[in-house]
This record gives sequence, structure tokens and C-alpha cells, in this order.
Amino acid sequence: MIDIRRAAAIGAAVTATACAAVALAPAAVAAEPAAQRATAAPKAAAAQYNGVCGSGYAVVNSAQIDTKGTVFLTYNSATGKNCVVTVRNKPGKAVHMTASLGFASPTTTVTDTGYFTTYAGPVHLDARGLCVTWRGEISGEVAGKNGTNCGSLAANR
Repeated sequence: MIDIRRAAAIGAAVTATACAAVALAPAAVAAEPAAQRATAAPKAAAAQYNGVCGSGYAVVNSAQIDTKGTVFLTYNSATGKNCVVTVRNKPGKAVHMTASLGFASPTTTVTDTGYFTTYAGPVHLDARGLCVTWRGEISGEVAGKNGTNCGSLAANR
């Protein structure tokens, strides 16, 4: 299910959620004693971009979602469109996943959310010349970035 929303409150909620997840992750690792970090189980193999955004899209940014997967931001320079897809490290039983992409002015967010076995998305958005906020979620773990990958026309729009 793809849902397009144009509301400041929704955009702010996505931004706040992604900010909180990204900001808190390093602090949690830093607070963990070194002995525990050294003996922690090895992380699962990182997910690879699966090409579902389509022809001409290249990965321009990504964020690991704990040990569960990776959210990929891609861009097609020919069309000026961005695309986000969230990919699990290890496909299996369907779990709640989200792929979300948006920008702040005018507030627009495109989201694909549901129960998936392998990936959520792709979601596409023409954000030529704008900074984008993007995130992925797998079973309650969230990662992404706010206001990144700004186009050279951002100041003119």
C-alpha cells in the first residue's frame, strides 16, 4: 500500500522519528562496556541493494537498520527522481516494514508500509533541487537521515 500525505504534522512526525533513531543509536553503543562489545555476536551480513527502484537508479546513501537490514536512497539523474527501498538482511516470515521518502517544503511524504518477507518499497519522489528525508523500519527498528542529498537547486526552489 502506497500512501501520499501532504501535511506538516505527518512530515514532522517522520522527521522526529528518524532523528530520534539516528541520534540515539551511537549513544547506546558508546554506553555499552567495551568487554560486552568485544564479545557481542557478529552482525548479520549486510543487505544489498536489490535494484527494485528501476533502471537508471544508483545508490547515493544508505543506513543500516540495526542487524535487521538496510534502507537505501537511490537517485536517477536522468529523471531527477529519488527512490527508497528497505531491504532485510535475511528474508523470512513477513514482518512490519516501512520505506519512506519526503521533503519539507511543501511537505510531502511517500510511504510504503506493511508486512513483507524481503523488502518494503520502492517509493519514488521527484525531489529535484531539494533536500530529502528518508527512513526505513524493520520490526520496530528505524534508521534513515533527515535533510540530506540536497540538490544544487535547493536554494532556488
